[in-house]
Amino acid sequence: MSTRTLALGFLSILIASSASAQSLQLINPPGMTSPATYSHVARAGKTLYIAGQVAADAEGKVAAQDMPGQVKQVLANLKTVLASQGASVEHVAKINIYVTDMDAYRAPDVAKVRADFFGTHKPASTLVQVVRLASPDFKVEIEAIAVLP
Repeated sequence: MSTRTLALGFLSILIASSASAQSLQLINPPGMTSPATYSHVARAGKTLYIAGQVAADAEGKVAAQDMPGQVKQVLANLKTVLASQGASVEHVAKINIYVTDMDAYRAPDVAKVRADFFGTHKPASTLVQVVRLASPDFKVEIEAIAVLP
């Protein structure tokens, strides 16, 4: 085997390993609570894994009692997290939505809140009704995966 072939082989392995290696950053952005047991964002290269956002404000207080109000706060939190990473709603590839009341979530006033937030951008989406979220005060939780350009 020639020296050139060996050098090209080594270079190929080096490029492949460095391209696949991504550092993982765990981030709690400004304007959000600082949870003790998880991070709001796990960033791997250009992919953002965003923890489930609930209707808590930056101080951790429940921002609303009704479903439309909670959805507004959840989406505001999602926007804050995205912005902290230089992203916006257009970068969201997938959302998972967990609700304690499917009928309340599917009401027209909530649909409008979601439509106003996402506009014409329609990420892949899963909607699941659950018995309870982390606090009985929470009615909705949305987690997301976003991909930066």
